[in-house]
Amino acid sequence: MLTTNNYTAPQLILSGGQTGVDRAALDWAIVMGIAHGGWCPRGRTAQDGLLPERYRLKETEATGYSQRTRMNVRDADATLIIHHGTLVGGTRLTVRFADEMEKPVQLVDLSKDWPSQTIQVQAWWTGLDLHSMNMAGPSEDRVPGIYGLSLEFLQQLWLCKKTLQSPLYAMLE
Repeated sequence: MLTTNNYTAPQLILSGGQTGVDRAALDWAIVMGIAHGGWCPRGRTAQDGLLPERYRLKETEATGYSQRTRMNVRDADATLIIHHGTLVGGTRLTVRFADEMEKPVQLVDLSKDWPSQTIQVQAWWTGLDLHSMNMAGPSEDRVPGIYGLSLEFLQQLWLCKKTLQSPLYAMLE
């Protein structure tokens, strides 16, 4: 576990690399210096084209998203779902896989109160003995703007100041 600002975080972030929450989780891990990985569909495909090589993801045998979703849940100690409103599509499937595998899962609904959810997530993952965490949620085309909202939430989770000097904002410029 990595400890920063008195909070403990996983040592490895897993994600599928899709636009939206998946990509925000990977970018956040890279900027924060947390190891990252996970599974993506064969061909490294995503809605916006091919996944850049900077994302250290392994390809599944299948070209669809279901297999990589299952494998990311399987390989992680727990799953954090970041969403906005109703769970749909692959996000709902991720929760189902976590339940079937009896893996811890925490939901963050960005349409609700962020400060209380930040505290809940910090308490949740600090209370678990985990090395790796799968981070997942809707794609950018399902929930436009979810990438930026997810980065902001993860930044708040880490108690970074929302300034132009923040490593997250510098990376996005």
